[in-house]
Amino acid sequence: MKINLLPAIKLTLVCMVFFMGIYTLMMLGIAQLAPNHGKGLIVTQNGKEYHVNAAQSFTQDNYFWPRPSAVGYNAAGSGGSNKGPSNPDYLAEVRARIDTFIVHNPGVEKADIPSDLVTASGSGLDPHISVQAAKVQVKRIARARTLPESTLLQLIQANTEKPLLGLLGTERINVLKLNLALDRMSHR
Repeated sequence: MKINLLPAIKLTLVCMVFFMGIYTLMMLGIAQLAPNHGKGLIVTQNGKEYHVNAAQSFTQDNYFWPRPSAVGYNAAGSGGSNKGPSNPDYLAEVRARIDTFIVHNPGVEKADIPSDLVTASGSGLDPHISVQAAKVQVKRIARARTLPESTLLQLIQANTEKPLLGLLGTERINVLKLNLALDRMSHR
């Protein structure tokens, strides 16, 4: 027992020094090389600051809606739901989201609603939606803002992010950037 105890204590102390001190300082140093010194991507519009890399809640009919969040869009508590796809509570939550979407988007069929509009991401803070998720909301926003649908489709196209290096991932849209562009366009 004594033979194993001393090495275990030494290993514990070495790990504590490394992971609580050295590793933390290394990550802080690397973050200083990132844009905005590791504080995230921030955009300012009309005197208000927005964090581009974390999802934000938009529920009004005149905005594009983001993915639902399992953490209430609280970046301090990132995380997904632990409920499986067959869990009755989870299924009821998704059905409620579908019903809400259909009420606010008359004429959209249940089968036409992309999954990213009714299911939360793993982090609960994904700021992106698919291009299809944006397009399915165009009629509602055009009606709410009295804008032509073609104008909104052009805005979607202008804000579509291509896959990394043209290969990795899919086309996606940052909802905050799209909604801020929508506001800028409406205030002209």
